Amino acid sequence: MMKPWISIYFLLLLASCTGYQPVLVSREKIFTENTAGFRQCHASTLTETKDGNILCSWFGGDHEGDPSVKIWLSGWNHQNWSVPEAVADGKVSGNMTYPTWNPVLYTLPKTDSVLLFYKAGPNPRAWSGWLKTSADNGKTWSEAQGLKGLIGPVKNRPLMLRNGDLVSPSSKEFTEKDWKVHLEWSTDHGKTWKIIPVNYNQKDVQVIQPSIIEYRNGTLQLLARSQENKVMTSFSYDHGRQWTLWKETSLANPNSGTDAIRLKNNWLLIVYNPEISGKNWWEGRTKLNVAISKDGQQWKDVLVLENGKDGDEYSYPSVIQTSDGTIHVSYTWNRKSIVHAVIQ
Repeated sequence: MMKPWISIYFLLLLASCTGYQPVLVSREKIFTENTAGFRQCHASTLTETKDGNILCSWFGGDHEGDPSVKIWLSGWNHQNWSVPEAVADGKVSGNMTYPTWNPVLYTLPKTDSVLLFYKAGPNPRAWSGWLKTSADNGKTWSEAQGLKGLIGPVKNRPLMLRNGDLVSPSSKEFTEKDWKVHLEWSTDHGKTWKIIPVNYNQKDVQVIQPSIIEYRNGTLQLLARSQENKVMTSFSYDHGRQWTLWKETSLANPNSGTDAIRLKNNWLLIVYNPEISGKNWWEGRTKLNVAISKDGQQWKDVLVLENGKDGDEYSYPSVIQTSDGTIHVSYTWNRKSIVHAVIQ
């Protein structure tokens, strides 16, 4: 007869392999629209600090690409979000002020240090990477430092691999029709970096803004926004030295940003717009879903975060899993606010 504890073990193992259903716990705007010091906002990013709180950052100003656009920050103490505060701008040289773009927050593991990457420049084809650091969980920030030839993580946060390497998923828009992904790789916790192009010779695929995932066996996966009406993926089986050719996943992509992570239960989770491109760049962003997968190629929708009407925009998600196992998502709400959703 099988011992009771063995029976329980096999039941739990079976459940973990055959079913996982995330549950939406809460969803709220971080600030009320038209109250935070800017007309439009976009491209949020999340991180958990060592003290257990959450920081959210985004860019905001009169409109995307305007010199008024700055990087804003708010903190969540598990009860309230703080009043948004501007923490970086595009004053990068002399009297010239550029718009800022795509902040990315990242907390260095086991430290109080938070990194704030962002971009400054007239457009994504001519921007440069910048970095500010905080040694007190985001309360105060250093002066801005140029990244000297690097873009930094272009939309989604870096990943520290199990061997200690720090990898920033990045990309470059050479032209409006020529997009390529690369990795910015550091073996010394960000002191020095090298650039690893990913499939630059694959001319028929246009991809940017990847997320990077590390599996338990060391396999690495990239999931990227594309002009192909699908989320595209590439794998590395040699710790990032070589990458498979880009191929389609089962996920639609309307030329809009996504974010993906591997959960503590080893399921993969992605937040994305489940539509294809329209005539205009903003079309296809009216719905926002959560999907899960075991292999990173075939995905199943499990939650609907937004199901809007024509003209709505719910886009550019950021997703993290905090130390207590809770999943947090932020995303653009009609360019007027940023939403924070909690999932169990």
